[in-house]
Amino acid sequence: ALAMVLVMGLIVVLRYAFQVGSIALQESVMYLNALIFTFGAAYTLKQQGHVRVDVFYNRLSPRARGLIDLLGTGIFLSLTAGFIIWASWDYVAVSWRIREGSAESSGLPYVYLLKASLLVLPLLLIIQGIAEAMKSLQQILGTAATNDASNSPGAE
Repeated sequence: ALAMVLVMGLIVVLRYAFQVGSIALQESVMYLNALIFTFGAAYTLKQQGHVRVDVFYNRLSPRARGLIDLLGTGIFLSLTAGFIIWASWDYVAVSWRIREGSAESSGLPYVYLLKASLLVLPLLLIIQGIAEAMKSLQQILGTAATNDASNSPGAE
């Protein structure tokens, strides 16, 4: 995100201070935004940051929360990730086959790499979803480790 802010700042300085525009720099902001979103989605899942109705969820027992998380991961996440892969596969394949570049003559020539993030996103979500499903199973079975200070790696 910092790189995106710095590039955007550079674009503004070049445009208004030196009257120089750069399509490649503008496209790089779009590429960076896509990469942040692609890698951020799985990280957000790991951090329990996606939308959930916490009003009801927090009132449930740990077992019930584990069951809801397992069902959510197993049904909704896997179906969504599968749909994204299915819907974007041909789109990405054609882009790779023709080594698609920018529509602008001075743009970045790697649009096919950017479009590949459409497949990376659901794959990362599936991988993190598997980890979350395993945690949910542990919670359902009552074998989940507690997060108190005595169980942390640095505790003595």
